[in-house]
Amino acid sequence: MFRRRIYLAAGLLALGAGTAGIFLPLLPTVPFYILAAFCFGRSNPAWEARLLDHPRFGPHIRAWREHGAISIRAKAWALTMLTVSAVIGLTFLKWPWSLFPAVAALCSGAWIWTRPSRS
Repeated sequence: MFRRRIYLAAGLLALGAGTAGIFLPLLPTVPFYILAAFCFGRSNPAWEARLLDHPRFGPHIRAWREHGAISIRAKAWALTMLTVSAVIGLTFLKWPWSLFPAVAALCSGAWIWTRPSRS
């Protein structure tokens, strides 16, 4: 019972963060919705089903669950934004702080690049 409440609270927090990501450009939406679906699957299956059946986000959540796949469009967008962030960091931050955005972009970009793609 306590574990279900923890999962429900985590799912609601992830859903809130994902929803904020719709309006805040640097906060991702779908990864938080994937986390919310995971948490709701352990606490509130009806809410999990609503996320999975959502016309915009449901296909992304299902693709991740079934194949660990990221759409080609989402990959391109993420890699572009990571590159822009790294260039901004390299341009405006002082040494050695300027390396942090570049290293973070390189590591996360490599991980995104290696995920299976779906169209």
